[in-house]
Amino acid sequence: MAKTKEPVTPAVRFLRQADVPFSGFCYAYTGGGTAEVAKALGVDEHQVIKTLIMETELQPLIMLMHGDREVATGALARQIGAKRVQPCAPQIADKHAGYQVGGTSPFATRRTMPIYCERSILQLDLLYINGGKRGYILRLCSTDLQRLLSPRLVDVAV
Repeated sequence: MAKTKEPVTPAVRFLRQADVPFSGFCYAYTGGGTAEVAKALGVDEHQVIKTLIMETELQPLIMLMHGDREVATGALARQIGAKRVQPCAPQIADKHAGYQVGGTSPFATRRTMPIYCERSILQLDLLYINGGKRGYILRLCSTDLQRLLSPRLVDVAV
C-alpha cells in the first residue's frame, strides 16, 4: 500500500515554527464531517473538533466545537455581547480563513479573528482538529491548543 504524503499547510508550518508536537493523519475525504473523521481514525467523535467560521453583525470569528455537538448561536451571541451569530457562507468562510470549508484549521488563518472555544474541549488530553486541507487531521494536546490560540472559553454546546 502506497503511503500518502502529508501536506505542508500554513497550519503545519505554524505548529512546526511554534515547536508543538503533533501527528498528522490523511483520510479519504468525502464530505462526511467529523463523523467521517472519527470513523476513519477510530476515535470518539467528541475528540474531533470542528473549526467553524461564523460572523456577528460586526466581524467574523472562529468557533471551536466538539464534533458530536452543535453551537447554540443565541447563547454564543449572549456570551460574546453580539446581537446575533450565524455561520458564514462557505465562500465567505474560505475568504476569511484562507482554507477551504471542510479543511479549515484555526491555525495560521488568512485573517486574524477572535477565537472562541467550547470550555469542555480543554478537558480533553488529546484532540483531533483540521490541518488545513480536506482529508488531513492533526492530533495534538489541548494544552497546546490553548497556549497557541488563547481562545475565549464559552459554554454553548447543544
